[in-house]
Amino acid sequence: MRILLALCVGILLSGRTMAQPHPFGPPELIEKARAEGKLILYSVNFTETEALWITAFNKRFPFIKVELLRAPGGQLITRIRTEAASGKLLADVIDYSDRGHLLTMLDMYQDYRPPNAADFDPAAVTDQAKLWPRTTTGWCIAHNTELVKDPPRSWRDLTDPKWKGKQIAQVIAGGGGPTWNRVLFERQVLGEDYWAAIAANDTLLFPSGAPATDSIIRGESKVGAQQTNIVIPRQKEGAPVACVIPPEGVPLTSYGAGIPKTAVNVNAARLFLNWTLSREGQEVFVREAGGFSALVNGPVPDALDVKAMKPWFPKMEDYINLQAAWVDQWNKANNYRQ
Repeated sequence: MRILLALCVGILLSGRTMAQPHPFGPPELIEKARAEGKLILYSVNFTETEALWITAFNKRFPFIKVELLRAPGGQLITRIRTEAASGKLLADVIDYSDRGHLLTMLDMYQDYRPPNAADFDPAAVTDQAKLWPRTTTGWCIAHNTELVKDPPRSWRDLTDPKWKGKQIAQVIAGGGGPTWNRVLFERQVLGEDYWAAIAANDTLLFPSGAPATDSIIRGESKVGAQQTNIVIPRQKEGAPVACVIPPEGVPLTSYGAGIPKTAVNVNAARLFLNWTLSREGQEVFVREAGGFSALVNGPVPDALDVKAMKPWFPKMEDYINLQAAWVDQWNKANNYRQ
């Protein structure tokens, strides 16, 4: 009887099983956030994605106005560094995709841990004292459903010569953190010959995922590795595009979101991050925007068959140390010049 009682007590006290009394923060945090009444968010996410998050956040906390500045990765990091150097960084929250860059900027951020910090996959966390995986994106094989009736079922299927002649849309290796992660996965999991085998099919190259997916939808190309959070929203709109989850694995890229030391609306920033990192906030991104979650046993996109999915996160030392050399090698393999 004592053993059974001890087990019950242990379960009740477990951080993962006991319901948190304040999942978004204690009442005093919420009241301080209410007094601030706003926050400024810098993000590399699509404006439409952030709009979904902000709308859902305001249903829960209508008294906080979220001002969004959205820019592509290269532009955003330049702006952040320029503003920080001049002492004029306006952001209260920053969500950025290249974790390697973020690790060189840790001194810019203040300490922050969400209430459910223990629920995240450690492989997805950039820095457990400051930066957290609010956004996680993953790759699939996208195809035009009107033109391709028997789509590729594996990454290796994309090397089939039947796709030769500008039928594959491919985002360049230097297109951002998620794209570099995909390229790293290809080399480490699929083998050193994979880049050359894909390049031999004479792919169409794009600087980012949105125009690559649009190319597949228009039928200019037919298939290609694309991010689910780009493909699934277009699929929901009725575009002729769908995703296949390959059996070799799905490279997942978790961004790093944190609060700069110079943030003015610190409490609103903490409340916003607490909510977006919560199960409720993660559901919004996954269900509405087609992304993934770094929560252990977190939600997955409804539009995907993920029963046999193999999530793949990079080793951070490889992500950082191999990037420059391997992006250069990928560029040469694909005859791409910046």
